[in-house]
Amino acid sequence: MEIFREFTFEAAHRLPHVPEGHKCARLHGHSYRATVHVTGPVDPHLGWVMDFGDLKKVVQPVIERLDHHYLNEIEGLANPTSEVLARWVWQQLSSALPRLSAITIRETRTSGATYRGEDDEHL
Repeated sequence: MEIFREFTFEAAHRLPHVPEGHKCARLHGHSYRATVHVTGPVDPHLGWVMDFGDLKKVVQPVIERLDHHYLNEIEGLANPTSEVLARWVWQQLSSALPRLSAITIRETRTSGATYRGEDDEHL
């Protein structure tokens, strides 16, 4: 079974490696939505994979590090694309959530990235 919880945060960024004149090279902000997925068996007594409140306790401190901040100034986010941000959130959570299965970051209602823990040296 897989469960998820969504979190929102507001943040500013710019993408330093895009071609000259690209609109994302300018400082701008997004209303981000982060979805954290956890897999595991359903506890036969409790009826859940994990308490959503416990999931929030683990994730919320990471969200607070991002909310209303300039992402480029956070260590590991010098080029804060959705892809890089999804991987960064995974890295922040994976030790506390061993059954973490996916992180999805949406920077707009129609655009985002999902990371499932795969190694990718290009990020």
